[in-house]
Amino acid sequence: MSDAIKHECGIVLLRLRKPYQYYIDKYGTPLYAANKLFLLMEKQVNRGQDGAGVANIKLDVPPGHRYISRYRSVEQQPVADVFGKINKKFAKALKKNKDKARDADWLQQNVAFTGEVWMGHLRYGTHGNNDIENCHPMLRQSNWRSRNLVMAGNFNMTNVDQLFNKLVSLGQHPKDFVDTVTVMEKIGHFLDEENQRVFDRFKGIYENPDLSDIIEDNLDLQRVLYRSCRDFDGGYAMVGMTGYGASFVARDPAGIRPAYYYADDEVVVVASEKPAIKTAFNVEYSQIQEVQPGHALIIDKYGEYGEYEFIQPIEKRSCSFERIYFSRATDPDIYNERKMLGRLLVPQILKEVNYDLENTVFSYIPNTAETAFFGMVEGLEDYLAKQRKKAIMEGILFEQDLDKVLSFRPRIEKLVSKDVKLRTFITDDAHRDEMVANVYDTTYEVIRKGIDTIVVVDDSIVRGTTLEKSILRMLDRLGPKKIVIVSSAPQIRFPDCYGIDMSKVKDFVAFRAVLQLLNERGLNHIADEVYAQAVVAIESGNAVQENYVKALFAPFTHDEISRKVADIITPRRNDVVDLNAEVAVIYQTVENLHVACPNHSGDWYFTGNYPTPGGNKVVNKAFVNFMEGKVVRAY
Repeated sequence: MSDAIKHECGIVLLRLRKPYQYYIDKYGTPLYAANKLFLLMEKQVNRGQDGAGVANIKLDVPPGHRYISRYRSVEQQPVADVFGKINKKFAKALKKNKDKARDADWLQQNVAFTGEVWMGHLRYGTHGNNDIENCHPMLRQSNWRSRNLVMAGNFNMTNVDQLFNKLVSLGQHPKDFVDTVTVMEKIGHFLDEENQRVFDRFKGIYENPDLSDIIEDNLDLQRVLYRSCRDFDGGYAMVGMTGYGASFVARDPAGIRPAYYYADDEVVVVASEKPAIKTAFNVEYSQIQEVQPGHALIIDKYGEYGEYEFIQPIEKRSCSFERIYFSRATDPDIYNERKMLGRLLVPQILKEVNYDLENTVFSYIPNTAETAFFGMVEGLEDYLAKQRKKAIMEGILFEQDLDKVLSFRPRIEKLVSKDVKLRTFITDDAHRDEMVANVYDTTYEVIRKGIDTIVVVDDSIVRGTTLEKSILRMLDRLGPKKIVIVSSAPQIRFPDCYGIDMSKVKDFVAFRAVLQLLNERGLNHIADEVYAQAVVAIESGNAVQENYVKALFAPFTHDEISRKVADIITPRRNDVVDLNAEVAVIYQTVENLHVACPNHSGDWYFTGNYPTPGGNKVVNKAFVNFMEGKVVRAY
């Protein structure tokens, strides 16, 4: 997006199903798993650049040897930093023991990150400082192997306060009031209870240390997850590893956050995106399966796996922003969906340019909008094909007219490109806008001044600030008669609380547009009424029942809001329009979004229809915060 937003993290779980020696012998390196994990994470680095972490567990190493390894980093290139450290570990250990490079037993007893169970995490911080303590994986330690828990996740919980109070009621003393800590401690608590349940069942029958193995063989992780997650409200794909080698990936009941897996006789691998698995293991997309909502993929200490329901699934509402923007378009399904999003915009675009394609130039920004742009171009070609057929059927008398009809193509140009060498590090308000304006380069001398209309496709218009402060001014210097900004996503009207960093309503240009429309039409009382309803609902504990903020948008049509957005993003100087070209904005409709992405109906940011009760609580709280001037997260 031209207005970048932080979003869902990325997860990886890799389980080697054969002895460590097998991979050394077959692939000629003790770094087979590390190399695969690196590739899986690099192919998902779009999902998180604030930090990265890796954890590894060895199976069946003798007592007295470390069996859990973990590295985390918040450096500028955290994935490279983490794996650079892992490689240094191997290089240092083998420097004086080169003859041991293919000896699995020696490696596992003397070198870290030589285990069979691996976890990787890429962090996009939606809250909390960007320091190492907020970086996954998180580790809960114990001297009992079966009580150790390592966790990472792609999640946000809307009811952290409830979960925190639950931990306190259980007798715990959580070290922080954040969902990462509360989720891990809650699962850890019930893992402890499951250990105790199995211990009580078998004590007196078996003696230590045999009892430890019996406990590990009889722990029920499905039961642990059921007891832990039944009061979670949020979107999540959580990956966990126990100290004895069993692992899991648990997905929320609405399937909000993504998780996919592939398994063969050598590995079981889970990732947030299918292309990462496809690239790392060179498998067909048809072999990659989706972890079902409300289910956990559980892999036991022996490498056997299965999907198990741990919470009752509800209507699937997987995040449509994954399809529009977040996930890589190399996934064939996502690629086709994004093309369809662009194609479905064509009727609105033709109407806006008055069907004058001869004097219209089409482009896109940023690069991630390219796929939707291709779909739009295909839609324009279809329209022209129908026009050619109509002209021929109606009969054209002059050869030159027929030549023009048959040869005409949409005018496509690369008008804007981002200069990756420039970084907007200047933070003072007086100079930052100037720096932002120069992050982009423009292609000159392809627009006929005062004649052509420019149509630019964007993934989504979130805040509108980059359009206002740089892109529109830059396009205006080309001399067009009109600039049309086209969003492949619908109007973002409501905050997200399941993973995306969109928690404050004032940030959304569509929300600001509605406030101006209410004011212009003497309807400010609606905002006051919504505020009063939301305050009462929050104070009475009923804020989860209804999204009152929807009422702000009810008086206005989709097109009215789009026109007001165009007015807001039009640059001004001293309250006077400071742009020569006329500006228009086109948004995707929600109806067409569902046509393009029929299997991913999570649309709460556009419609306010949240998949969990906590979403209603968050949106009501976010509006109350806005009305009271509080610039804080609503969850």
